Amino acid sequence: MRMCKNTDTSEIMAHILIIDDSPTDIRVFTTLLEKAGHRVSSATSAEEGIEVVKQVRPDLVIMDVIMPGMNGFQATRMLTRDPETERIPVLIITTKSMETDRVWGLRQGAKDFLTKPVDEKQLLARIDILLGGPS
Repeated sequence: MRMCKNTDTSEIMAHILIIDDSPTDIRVFTTLLEKAGHRVSSATSAEEGIEVVKQVRPDLVIMDVIMPGMNGFQATRMLTRDPETERIPVLIITTKSMETDRVWGLRQGAKDFLTKPVDEKQLLARIDILLGGPS
């Protein structure tokens, strides 16, 4: 499903999977994305997130970096190098704000990188771009 700008929020625009170990961040992102008309799923670890991606094939993945066990960089690399999931864009959203983190995340295959806290309008605009809709 590809997303287009939608003023009628009763129409679901895209299915987005949030992979983040913070229940608060999941709740904040879910509320924002659902308000914008998206369907949202979540996973609380990178390992679980990879399995969910393979099961439900979301249109986009929002990936945290700092998580127990496998980190978001490793999970992004696994998803973007797997022929089953390589076409699903990964947007890394993390508290890691160094330029080297951004570069490393993009080298792992992420299509974009934002730093928490994220501006709501900027996040929705980036999602539009990643899903092929208007910016």
